[in-house]
Amino acid sequence: MLKVGLVGFGFMGRMHFDNYIRLASEGESVELVAICDLKIDELQHGKASGNMATEQEIYDLTPYRLYDDIAEMVEQEELDIIDITLPTPLHAELTCAMLDKGIHVLCEKPVARHSSDGWKMAHAAKQTGKTLMIGQCLRFWPAYEYLKSVVDEKRYGAVKAGYFFRGSGLPQEWFLDGDKSGGCILDMHIHDTDIIHWLFGKPDQVSTLARNVNPGSGYDILSTHYLYPDGKVLNAQADWTLEGDYGFSMTFRVNFEKGNLVFENGELKVNPNDAPGFVADLSPDSGYYQQIRYFIRSVAAGEPVSVCTPESAIGSLEIIEAEIRSADERGALITLGEKASSLTAEV
Repeated sequence: MLKVGLVGFGFMGRMHFDNYIRLASEGESVELVAICDLKIDELQHGKASGNMATEQEIYDLTPYRLYDDIAEMVEQEELDIIDITLPTPLHAELTCAMLDKGIHVLCEKPVARHSSDGWKMAHAAKQTGKTLMIGQCLRFWPAYEYLKSVVDEKRYGAVKAGYFFRGSGLPQEWFLDGDKSGGCILDMHIHDTDIIHWLFGKPDQVSTLARNVNPGSGYDILSTHYLYPDGKVLNAQADWTLEGDYGFSMTFRVNFEKGNLVFENGELKVNPNDAPGFVADLSPDSGYYQQIRYFIRSVAAGEPVSVCTPESAIGSLEIIEAEIRSADERGALITLGEKASSLTAEV
């Protein structure tokens, strides 16, 4: 039985909590035993806001051992896995420390605030032999998994063009400190950048137009073009200034030689050029659920993760860093280096 310590009990911590409980109830070899947060006394009796609904508003945490100090939790508990859902700048140091203690780590995206720190994390995982996976959950989201299969199989031929969008109202607290969160471009937009990286590899160049609306929050509206040798036209946009009753949306449209896929309002429409369109039959499970199940099964089997390696997640962050440089230069074309495929970078 894999014993898990959850670090961070905000919105994402609660989302992970819900899925550990479900997975345990389904017979998976996992048990959530402890939860740690500096504000655990406050958070266990309060709500946490996010762009999706968690299973509950107020959680009964009496079955779990609660801590406000990570070192104490690790000392008191015999943990196999640490699940980190803390603010981005805290990922690298804690991940490396837990790996060094012989504990497997599932860390929320983005991998780190800077790619140089991400490489330190990947190096620690390699040196310790422990499993590290970054929670780029869209790689496990049914609609995006379907898109990946269509691209890989060339089911409708080569990709001609694609458009990805993610938007919401303003997040709260530390997210609005651009120095910590990296702004919308790093915290929200990285989902779609990661999908583009996962589907097509690193682009040759990127060009990003972006602006800051809320002082201090970093780039919070942006549009990026990704340039590839075959000339496909790819664009991803993000905006977390959509106030009023907008809520949250994630969409994509990908045009192939022999058809197109459109994902919006939770429905994936497939439109072949030579046949009637249809709605794809997708799993109702969220990417969070499928991601955590994949991770714990990999750890239990002693198998390395392959869907979202640390190196691949770092590669997505390197693309974001190029996008930020482009935005700083008002959309200048920025050339990227080789794919993040080894641990030869400075660590």
